[in-house]
Amino acid sequence: MKLDNVFKSKEEINLTSGSLVKPLFYLALPVIITNLLRTAYNLADMFWVGRLSKEALAAITFSYPIVFLFISLGMGVAVAGSVLVAQYEGANERERAEYAASQTLVFSLLVAVILGVGGFFLVQPVLRLLGAAPDVIPLATSYLEIVTLGLFSLFGFSVFIALMRGYGETVTPMLIMLLSVTLNIIIDPFLIFGWLWFPALGIQGAAIATVFCRGLGLVVGLWILFTGRKGLKVHLKDMTPNYDFFKRIVNIGIPASIEGTGRAVSVNALLSVVGGFATSVVAGYGIGIRVFSTVFLPALAVSRSVETMTGQNIGARRFDRAERANYLASKVMFVAMTLLGVVVFFTAPFIVSFFTPDQEVIQVGAEFLRYISLTFGFVGGARVFSGGFRGAGQTMVAAAIVIIMLGLIRYPLAIYFSGLFDRVGIWWAFVVSNVSGLFIAYFWFRRGAWKEQIIDEEGIEKGEAAEDIAEFEETLSE
Repeated sequence: MKLDNVFKSKEEINLTSGSLVKPLFYLALPVIITNLLRTAYNLADMFWVGRLSKEALAAITFSYPIVFLFISLGMGVAVAGSVLVAQYEGANERERAEYAASQTLVFSLLVAVILGVGGFFLVQPVLRLLGAAPDVIPLATSYLEIVTLGLFSLFGFSVFIALMRGYGETVTPMLIMLLSVTLNIIIDPFLIFGWLWFPALGIQGAAIATVFCRGLGLVVGLWILFTGRKGLKVHLKDMTPNYDFFKRIVNIGIPASIEGTGRAVSVNALLSVVGGFATSVVAGYGIGIRVFSTVFLPALAVSRSVETMTGQNIGARRFDRAERANYLASKVMFVAMTLLGVVVFFTAPFIVSFFTPDQEVIQVGAEFLRYISLTFGFVGGARVFSGGFRGAGQTMVAAAIVIIMLGLIRYPLAIYFSGLFDRVGIWWAFVVSNVSGLFIAYFWFRRGAWKEQIIDEEGIEKGEAAEDIAEFEETLSE
């Protein structure tokens, strides 16, 4: 099969008319691969660092959720930029789409610098708050200090990917990520173990490799945006900070940041519960979470694709098509992720053993995966509907779903159940929250909240557009 039959550029797919399945597939497949490659950064670090010591592996376990937290605080900017670009592009307002992309880049640079500098000084207090062991804190600190100082490269690369996805181009970010990850995998062991003439930097080497490779990806991404080689172009004349436009980004982006931050806070909060157990439990949980994040990437990719499909179809006033895309994608993800969960259930020990030879850690990690694997379909369906809400500009709804699912259900149950059933109680908290999340998202979507925010001539504004909603309801009745 030729690659051009599998991967399609923006010019080759139509998101606002024709088949729903094909554009969703062509959008989602590169995003799936991009997200797998993004996770490969973490998995490569975990693979090589796991060869250092159990303490180093635990340090990585504590580090990832903190990095995720810092990035999530600013990723609302990327989501807002993606939504604006998608809705303007769907409305055939290319000039406005490019202005939105230019302003998003400026604002994201400011946010990245603030978060990076602030994060550098918060590393140790956050680690202590999460209950990291004294022998783990120095290792995690050395890793996180480098990552926070290089946060602009990690964050900037993610913003580039989001803008291109909103425009409808997902193949280019995938190819850049492939080159970046390949380089990271190659240089990781050289910097960690001191191969050839490189110094043995241990866990710091993994951080340096990640920041350096993401930085190269960002440079290539900026070159593509400034030259407009893939259609979407940013302009220096449009990069003068516009306070009114920043407010628009903030209005859409803050709830999106709350959604991402809520997920990050949940993982960190659960670490404070898991941290009360032995180091082997922390390490096993850390591997399980990384595996969970990896196998879940197809649903995340489809969620992002639905976000773009919803945004562009709302911009084109195709509300019926936007709704059908959400229902179709959620059904497909429920079935696909459930089947994938069955595979993980039966292969859990083998998967965990890939990351560590420690038998205690393998036992814990496999146990965790077996408890949560059969709920993968519920998580996948919920994330699809969240993507629909984001694409419609209803980022607060997506945030509310996360807060209910993780903050009001999972975390309290983890505390309560761990007191009753030991570490297994934490796994049960995941099961209950995963299942309930889909029902919450589904019934909220059926209420029609996603129809309440659309694009007008000035941009994204809250409030129902009565005429357009009436046309949509008439279409449904027909």
